[in-house]
Amino acid sequence: MKKKWEITNKTKSNASGSVEDILKILLENRGLTQKKLQNDFFEPKLPQKITLKNMALSSVQIKKAVQRLKVAKTKKEHVVVYGDYDADGICATAILWETLHKLGYDTMPYIPDRFKEGYGINPESVQKLKKANKNLKLIITVDNGIVAYDAIKKAKELGIDVIVTDHHQIGKKKLNALAVVHSTVSSGSAVSWILAREISKSVADSLDLVAIGTIADQMPLTGVSRSFVKHGLKVLNNTKRLGIRAIMRESRIQKAGTFEVGFILAPRLNAAGRLTHAIDSLRLLCTRNFYRANELSLSLGRVNGKRQKIVEEVLIKAEKSAKTNKDQIIVISDKNYHEGVIGLAAGKITGQYYRPSIVISENGDIAKASARSIPGFNIIKAIKQLDNLIIGGGGHPMAAGFSIIPGNINKFRKEINEFAKTKLTKKILTPKLKIDMELQFNQLNQELMDEMSKLDPFGTGNPQPVFVTKKVSVIEAKRVGAEKKHLKLKLGQGERVFDAIWFNPSIKGTLKPKSTVDVAYSLDENVYNGKTTLQLKVKDVKVG
Repeated sequence: MKKKWEITNKTKSNASGSVEDILKILLENRGLTQKKLQNDFFEPKLPQKITLKNMALSSVQIKKAVQRLKVAKTKKEHVVVYGDYDADGICATAILWETLHKLGYDTMPYIPDRFKEGYGINPESVQKLKKANKNLKLIITVDNGIVAYDAIKKAKELGIDVIVTDHHQIGKKKLNALAVVHSTVSSGSAVSWILAREISKSVADSLDLVAIGTIADQMPLTGVSRSFVKHGLKVLNNTKRLGIRAIMRESRIQKAGTFEVGFILAPRLNAAGRLTHAIDSLRLLCTRNFYRANELSLSLGRVNGKRQKIVEEVLIKAEKSAKTNKDQIIVISDKNYHEGVIGLAAGKITGQYYRPSIVISENGDIAKASARSIPGFNIIKAIKQLDNLIIGGGGHPMAAGFSIIPGNINKFRKEINEFAKTKLTKKILTPKLKIDMELQFNQLNQELMDEMSKLDPFGTGNPQPVFVTKKVSVIEAKRVGAEKKHLKLKLGQGERVFDAIWFNPSIKGTLKPKSTVDVAYSLDENVYNGKTTLQLKVKDVKVG
């Protein structure tokens, strides 16, 4: 699929442009033109110095939460930290529960079952928790609860106070909780960490969990989230947590950055919640037993492998349907689609075909659906237009979920595509590749790589710089990988030659040696046998 290249800096390539000039352009492309903004970006403040105002948190609500916790400790009341089954929710749960546990509270963490209880705190779970411990007087939600009206009502009926800590969008009705510690500027784990910091100042070691949760939830790595991730990654790479060290060994991670967290660690933590129960992921983060840590890390690795196979099976079926599907929004359903992975499958289908997609699991009387979109098309708005055909649902412009009666699926498919006819224009359906600027190969060197590392951590909101070099010679090209899905290249311009790798290229076959191409890429380091060399990570090519 051809991508439209959008070059942010239109200045004609200057082969003599210095590293300093290139870095200046990269900063300008990110809106960092003032010296103070640049300094804050390069050296984000320590999380310990992040104020409640920086986090857009109410000091009144924090004070209420802290005071109520003091009462719980004095009266030796049972406190439940009620989390979520994704990586951010698991990390948020571990942070707050560990803090309370170390301070001597009578407390237990709770992770709901995705398949039996669904997302967020609910009345039935509250009742079950109260039945299990009559002394339960306080529940603290983390990474959920901001629209849990019914659950909070049930808790009050049972004599339980609820403190909500969350970062999701606030609802239209007032939440009748004892305290609402809410902010949308960072992750659920970051909000949990701030509350933990206000209870006890000794939570710096938990910054590794904030980094994992924030990266996993794809929060923009700017502002306070950049602070949490940059400093949290330092803690993560020197972590004392036996479980994280074990899972890094299991997944062969030597040094964890945003890529390793987002694509290797977080999927393992998420896998249990998708297929079995996320409590094992929480146990991994909190265990102090070396052998237990190894056992859990191996178990999560196996579950993640199983998750990958299930997603592949869904994709094989989905691709057959998508190839013959001329609809602008791909809607596919099957009784054999696993409910826990339909969101991942929808994301991969959208990425491959660059069309909004909805994958539906028909396993039961009520089918579960997960949707993913492309920039410029609000998928939750489209779904809400068909409220008469669905049961509940929520999300945001790029991702959503809902339930539907299987008998309504065909009608839903037709009507959502009818709605999309005038909304999904050719411009929106054309994938775009944002490029920072044009460079020549003689400008690529270790000094540039070192200077660009100051922009790290890269991720959502702060993408890794992408360059374009025109009239490049293809010296070598061959398919690599177990299934020959990737393309290994040797590219040259003048006297400069670079090794390059193109993962899942958009072209079929290989590029012909001696051909001339324009190449879009990011600059990367390859470490092999202790030797570090520069290589190119190809994003796209245009054959001359």
